[in-house]
Amino acid sequence: MSSGVWVVIGLLIAANALYVAAEFGAVGVRRSRVRRMSDDGNLLAQRLLPYVETPAALDRYVGASQIGITLSSLMLGAYAQAFVTIPVAPLVAQWFGLSTTAALTTTTVVVLVALTSVQVIIGELVPKALALQYPTEIALATVLPMELSLRIYRPFLALLNGAASLALRLVGAGDQGHRHLHSPEEIDLLISESRDGGLLEPEEQQRLRRALRLGLRTSRDLMVPLDRITMLRLDAPWDEVVRTVAASPYSRLPVYHGAPEVVVGILRVKDLVDRYVVEGPLPLDRLMRPVVFVQDSLAADRVVTQLREKRVHSAIVTGAAGRAVGLITIQDVLGELLGTRTAAPAGAGASA
Repeated sequence: MSSGVWVVIGLLIAANALYVAAEFGAVGVRRSRVRRMSDDGNLLAQRLLPYVETPAALDRYVGASQIGITLSSLMLGAYAQAFVTIPVAPLVAQWFGLSTTAALTTTTVVVLVALTSVQVIIGELVPKALALQYPTEIALATVLPMELSLRIYRPFLALLNGAASLALRLVGAGDQGHRHLHSPEEIDLLISESRDGGLLEPEEQQRLRRALRLGLRTSRDLMVPLDRITMLRLDAPWDEVVRTVAASPYSRLPVYHGAPEVVVGILRVKDLVDRYVVEGPLPLDRLMRPVVFVQDSLAADRVVTQLREKRVHSAIVTGAAGRAVGLITIQDVLGELLGTRTAAPAGAGASA
């Protein structure tokens, strides 16, 4: 066998390695870093950015990688069969005294196992490890050959992606495409590594970790229980309302009807004072404002979203039966985020 045969085999294994590295690099690279490099004038980042910014483009990019991996593997097997197995089989028959058929079979198995081992190690495991360790560098280094592959494989990509989407729909699975997603554990690890590398101060790391875990806390975890809240009866006489408001340091007090679990509104102390100056004593149903309710299972970060959308500072937390179980304020959530939250005192309400 000439040296040219081994050169072709080496090129096919290198092509497989390139496609593996390109796939894992594109999926693992951080879009924000590529975007920043593109804005700084990096030409390779400018070419890579369109492929990693949208799931559909990334699907095509990964699809081209997978086509390249499949073709290089098939071509390697066919080429080895024609230019390695067949020439070597007569030598094996001569050396070991085997029949032509037995020698051909033995040579085929040996060559297949040997090339597969080399391809798995050099063509898959090594480039995969490098791409996972250096995703940005690998993704940038492979973008130009991948652009050429995308143009060559374009007809096949449309057909294969369409067939894959149809197969997913037939089994009842949605076609979500490739996305750059990280689990909370992975993000926590990235934050820890950033601190160890000197990019974050310990206090900054703690704040980021609290923000990350905020979504794991529910409104029930952060609320003030109902039995520790200063509340007003809807039919309470004026003198009782004034005494309760005067004794409370809070500016918003829940109003209930019949039982404390049936909250019907929120009284703002400012409203009470302003209306009293103009109109004198008024019943609570004319002073209170509508109340916002949130489920006790709602994630704390979603509580902030709802309070912001409703333009309120507090909400009543309800249980499975729809009855009030506590009160949560935006200060409770921010206190958890900043690490300044403490146990609420007895008689808690909603502050300004």
